[in-house]
Order: sequence, then C-alpha cells, then structure tokens
Amino acid sequence: MDSKESCTKVLMLPWLAHGHITPFLELAKILSTKNFHIYLCSTPIILASIHNRVTETQSLSIELVPLHLPSTSPQLPPHRHTTNGLPPHLIPALKRAFDSASPRFSEVVQTLSPDLVIYDFLQPWAATIASECKIPAVLYFIAGAALVSLGLHLHSRPGVELPFPEYQHILKGFPKAQAPEEEAPTNDGTDDKTRLLESLEKSCKMILFNTFREFEGKYLDYLSILTKKKGVPLGPLVQEIDEKNNDSEIMQWLDTKDELSTVFVSFGSESFPSKEERDEIAHGLELSGVNFIWIVRFPAPPGEGTIEVEEALPVGFLERIGQRGMIVEGWAPQAQILAHPSTGGFVSHCGWNSILESLKLGVPIVAVPVHHDQPINAKVVEAVGFGVEVKRDENKRLDRENIALVIKKVVVDEAGVDVRTKAKEFSEIIRKKGDEEIDGLVKELAQLSIEGK
Repeated sequence: MDSKESCTKVLMLPWLAHGHITPFLELAKILSTKNFHIYLCSTPIILASIHNRVTETQSLSIELVPLHLPSTSPQLPPHRHTTNGLPPHLIPALKRAFDSASPRFSEVVQTLSPDLVIYDFLQPWAATIASECKIPAVLYFIAGAALVSLGLHLHSRPGVELPFPEYQHILKGFPKAQAPEEEAPTNDGTDDKTRLLESLEKSCKMILFNTFREFEGKYLDYLSILTKKKGVPLGPLVQEIDEKNNDSEIMQWLDTKDELSTVFVSFGSESFPSKEERDEIAHGLELSGVNFIWIVRFPAPPGEGTIEVEEALPVGFLERIGQRGMIVEGWAPQAQILAHPSTGGFVSHCGWNSILESLKLGVPIVAVPVHHDQPINAKVVEAVGFGVEVKRDENKRLDRENIALVIKKVVVDEAGVDVRTKAKEFSEIIRKKGDEEIDGLVKELAQLSIEGK
C-alpha cells in the first residue's frame, strides 16, 4: 500500500442523497486502488449509512470525514441531515443548511490540504473554496450527460435545433424534469439550474459523468462543445453485488420462476408514485400475466401513522395475484434481483443508478418516470433501444392497459426482441470495457493535480 504522502489526495463532497453518495463512494473505491488517497466528506448520518460498505483494507486509503451542519431549523436535527426519509417540503431547508456549512468545509479543506476537490453540482461553493486555496476542483455529475447537455442547449442556444435531430423529441419532456421542491430557491435565491451552471463554469478543464461513451457519446461530445471542457465518462460505476445482503426468501421465490419470466418493480428510495398511480401499476401488473416482484414504499401523510400494504394496494389485489407476484415493503437487494436468471425486465422510475445497473446486468427497462431527471432519462433509454416508456395520457395519468402492454412487449412478446437484445449487447460492452474509462480518468486527474501544485 502506498503511503498517503506519495498518493494524490482527493477530497470529495457529494450532495446528501443516497443516489449521490453511492456513485461518489464507488469512484472513491476505484481511485483508492490507483494510488489516490480519498477523503469522503459528508454529514455523520450519511457516513454512518455507508461505514460498513468500506472494508478494513479500503479504509486505509478512504477516510470518512464528518461535516457538521449548523442548526438552522428545529425540523432538521442531525439525524435528518440526509434526503433519505426526509419529507419533500424539507429539501429546501436541507439545502440551506448544507450551504451554511460552507465555512466548515473551508476548514476541512485547509486542514487536509488535498491535491484535488471533486464536488457535486448543488455545491458550487465547494469549487470556490478550493480555488481560494489554490486547489483544482472538478465537478462530478452523477446523472446522465444527456440531461446536462440538453439543459445547457436550452439555456445557451434557445430556439436552435439540436445537432442530432433524431433526439429533438427528447426536449419536449425537458421542462418537466424537475419537481417543484427541487426548484425551490435557497437562502441566497439560487435554484438548481443556477447551481448547475455555476458548477459547470467552475469545474477545472473537465466534467466527470457516471456514464460510458457507447451509451452517451454524442451527449458527452456536445457538452464539450458547449462548455469548452472535456466530458469524461467514468463507468458505469454501480455498487458491487454484495452476496451477504441476499434476502433468502426473495431469492428462493425467484428460483421457482422460469428464466426471464419475471419483472422487478421498484421506484427507488426517494420516488413515490401517488395512490392513483400505484393502483394503475398494480392493475397493469395483474393484466400483464407476467410474474413480478414489487418493492413498495408509501410514506404516510404527516400525522396519519403507518399505512398497511393491504391499504396501499387495490382491494383484493394480493389474493388475486397469488404466487405470481411478491410484494416487498421497504428495501430489497436490487442488484441481486436484477442479476437473477428469472428476471427479464425492470419496471423502473429511471433513476440514473438504476439505469446503469440495468445496463450492466443486461435487463431491459419498462420506463415509468416520476419526477426530477427521470422523464429525460426515460426518453434516452427508449432512444438508444434498451427500454420502452409507458406513455401517460394528456392529463399525465398512467393507464393500466398501457402498462400491461409495455410489460408484455419488453419481457414476453416477439415485438420486444430488439429491446431485449440491445440490453444484452450493452451488458457485454460494459463487461469487455473493464477499467478502460477509469484508467483514462486516473491520468486526467493525476495531471490536473500536478498542474495545481
């Protein structure tokens, strides 16, 4: 193991969401094997949630550094310094609290004196602090290059067609890609769009993306033209399958199903379909005739206590589906389920990490986006051919029969052969690439850190 002094020291600061901390942690793990020493900085509650994902050996080159947020609101005690389980209306307050911690982050930078800072798009102030300390800083955007390049196109070239006309239809969904609570201004009036633009501007020479060239090459290239900075793909970087986390009951249930006969249904840890949408999804699964395993999450409205599974789903649904379906409340080992031979499709909200896991494991997607970047991600998934989006009606409502048709197309019907084939092709591309993207990144970051000295 190289000594810390001989390594390139990198300080990472992700946003306080599980979907952000995971790709930062996976990047930290990879770089720690390439002569980098990583300081991963976040709130104590976030660090506690990932502590046992860092092995004893990895802990020699990955240090978890706590960042204590100031007490800005009685609604945000330390155990709520994470988006996990946080009511959506408190997200703006969490952003304000995180912004208020910038002086403390400055102290961390001065104490650790890293060679490089890697930051998330919601914290352009991290790049400012690094610059004041004469340290180069690089933006790591954990979602897709398509989202950023299309957004930047609308901002800098309004009214101008995209240079790839076959993707022009994607722009139709772009204005609705953000949920209201995500757009809420913070204490300085800065919304997410402004934060992203500032973060892009302040990133030194390059912008990192958790993607790969065969999937988003044209978006990376266009982004480089718009920003005059190199778009660097990293991956895909996804959490490795941890066999110790296998849920034996789930795996045993899947073992009883035919190969590629089952869809996995999950909307991530922070996307919650409405009651009406849940009902349509349930009826769609029932009508499809396909086996399914559904991870359900339904936070109760304030003051109403816990909702039982039977109350959250249509009357009689559990009895009618019998052994054809399995309902799991809360959490399940997503990667293990997607990797199981019985799994033939993924009904997904199209969160970026979920898309990358599907690509890596060769599972086609039934896209049911809910909010944030998901509508854009869904259109990209469909455009490249390894998934089909469930279209909503003119009132933005889901339809059970349409859901059933898309599930059958992706998993069973002859019409979905091309989609299933494309998913397998992407999986094979990723397998053959190995560390190709990371090796290029290592050279870029090492050179940047040398130039900063």
